[in-house]
Amino acid sequence: MEHMPTYTVLSNPVPDEHGDIYVLFSGESQTKPNHLIGPKVYDFYLMHHILAGTGTFSYAGTEHELQAGQSFLIHPDQLISYASSEDNPWRYRWIAFEGTRAAGLVAGAGLDSAVPIIDNGTNPRIGVLFHSIQRAFRLGGPSASLRASGYLHLLFAEFGAAQQGENRASEQQGSDSEALTNQMIRYMSTQYAEPISIENMAETLGYNRAYLSRMFKQQTGITPVTFLLKLRIDKAHLLLRERLELTIEQIAASVGFQDPLYFSKQFRRFYGQSPTAYREAMKQL
Repeated sequence: MEHMPTYTVLSNPVPDEHGDIYVLFSGESQTKPNHLIGPKVYDFYLMHHILAGTGTFSYAGTEHELQAGQSFLIHPDQLISYASSEDNPWRYRWIAFEGTRAAGLVAGAGLDSAVPIIDNGTNPRIGVLFHSIQRAFRLGGPSASLRASGYLHLLFAEFGAAQQGENRASEQQGSDSEALTNQMIRYMSTQYAEPISIENMAETLGYNRAYLSRMFKQQTGITPVTFLLKLRIDKAHLLLRERLELTIEQIAASVGFQDPLYFSKQFRRFYGQSPTAYREAMKQL
């Protein structure tokens, strides 16, 4: 499978004023095959989280093969290199940070050891927190740096839990899944009239589309695509009954359908008759 290289980086728009913990920048990239960084050193901490693909991370004379779900930390002044694989080049997010409290955060997560690598398994919160820092910088404003620092602390709390082998088992994961499902339902219930898609929602929430769809179906029994479609059709059903002055095309547009013919087809699928037939039946009442 061919991967198109991408590269995005966003810097903290707020100057560092206190020096205790400060996120310098955050980015994301789909690398090219055999993409190599280094050997080199940095004068700040640089953390990568692998979203997909494989590669190697080399430091202190040792090379480690890494894959999706793992994170690795580069310490200041540490000679390192890292490279994506040839057949499955990795896609990762990264954050750079510094400050007087940085070493304490690193130590608390167990990343001051000889192996600054964490296996996060399938924990989706790690990638989301990286993405949240990017979003904070993209939104800007005087609170951007404070938000980024907050997300960084949450990120290291997750790392610390993983490194200490805490069991985030089914009950916690279940409540997290329920909360995320409710968030998806709120998003679709307020945005259904807009030309949104499940891809849009996944990007906005900072999750992988496949993960969201799988989790939503486990919680509700239907896919988010079906939920959004039924939500739109039900809203149209109400408008057809209560807003007789609106045309079928206007109602279709009002609930997020760009194609009136597709709207009519889906309406018939759910209600067994066309929108026009339903409206005519309502007029006879």
